[in-house]
Amino acid sequence: MSDDEKKSPRMRNITINIPECYDKNIQKLIKLKIVPSRSEAIRTALREFIENEDKNLELLEFFDK
Repeated sequence: MSDDEKKSPRMRNITINIPECYDKNIQKLIKLKIVPSRSEAIRTALREFIENEDKNLELLEFFDK
């Protein structure tokens, strides 16, 4: 593994709006120490969504060929 591969991916700061009930549940996950932060909870959810939906996203030409 090269030094570049060992580095964390560059993060981009974005702003999102989520329903209050989602935030309340994220706060519960943080309190239970399941996730360390809102950002990590959202990154995890997005990562899992993309992994589970990658075939459907390919059909929609989401990924570059």
